[in-house]
Amino acid sequence: MAPGGVALMRHALAPGTGDPAAFRLRDCATQRNLDARGRAQARETGAALRAAGIAFDHVWSSRWCRALDTAALMEMGAVREQPPLDSFYAGQGDPEGQTAATLRLINALPEAARVLIVTHQVNITALTGLGVGSGEIILTRRGPEGLIPVGRFSIVP
Repeated sequence: MAPGGVALMRHALAPGTGDPAAFRLRDCATQRNLDARGRAQARETGAALRAAGIAFDHVWSSRWCRALDTAALMEMGAVREQPPLDSFYAGQGDPEGQTAATLRLINALPEAARVLIVTHQVNITALTGLGVGSGEIILTRRGPEGLIPVGRFSIVP
C-alpha cells in the first residue's frame, strides 16, 4: 500500500440486507452478522494482505458488529471505532454529514499515513461513486476533492 493510501473495505459476507427492525448498536444479536463464509473471507483477506507485505498505520471500523468482526478477523492492527463510518442505509444516519466527517478524519492524518477502513456499501459508494461487493476493498489515494480510486481487491471464500 503506497504511503497515504486509503483502503475502503466493505464488511465481509453477512447474509441479507440492512438490519432487523429491532437493531441495537451494541447488541450483535439484533444485527445482521458475518456467517462462516464471511468470517473465512475476512481471515483470508487479512492473510493475503500480510503475505503481500501490506501494512496499515490505522485500522478504522464502523461500530456495526459485522464491520468490527471483519476488521478484527483480518488481524491488520488495533481496530478503532469511528462513528462516521456507521451505515446510513435505508434512511439511517446522515449520509452527507457522515461522508464529510469521514473525509475530515482521513485528511487529519499525516500525509503518508496508510489507513484501512472497514465500513458499509453505502458509505464506500458515497466516498468513491463505486459499487462494492462484500469483503471487497477499493484502494484509493487522497486528492484535492476527496478520494480517488486506484484499484480493487477481493477474496471470494
